[in-house]
Amino acid sequence: MVRGFLRNLQSGPITPQLRRFVFVGSVAAGVQIVLLWMFVDKAGLNYLFGAVIAIELTILLQYFLNNAWTFQTSQNTGPNEYLIGLLKTNIVRGTAIPIQLGILFLLVNWGDVLYLLANAVAIAISGVYRYTLDARWTWG
Repeated sequence: MVRGFLRNLQSGPITPQLRRFVFVGSVAAGVQIVLLWMFVDKAGLNYLFGAVIAIELTILLQYFLNNAWTFQTSQNTGPNEYLIGLLKTNIVRGTAIPIQLGILFLLVNWGDVLYLLANAVAIAISGVYRYTLDARWTWG
């Protein structure tokens, strides 16, 4: 699955869409890391609790950007279709939250990795899962 994902970044029928998804995800990852830092270092929240809040906020950002740009050919338009798509992406990405938080927890507590770096790794690993489900169900 990962090998096919990486191969499709270079060439294939979904290359433009996949590159857009990775770009949007990279922007959202940057936003998520800044939010996580603010929640933990500035507001004093536990890093896992702060991650949940940051993840949900970036889910909304990513849906807006992916719907407008990445999946523009199968864009969810109209109020009902847009809200149904938002619900679907929340389900998809909501099921990825335990994956991301699990990786984050393991890296921080067992790998002694700084929480912001661990979060970036967790985002990248869970990204393949999110793309597969979003491409097939949310905009499929």
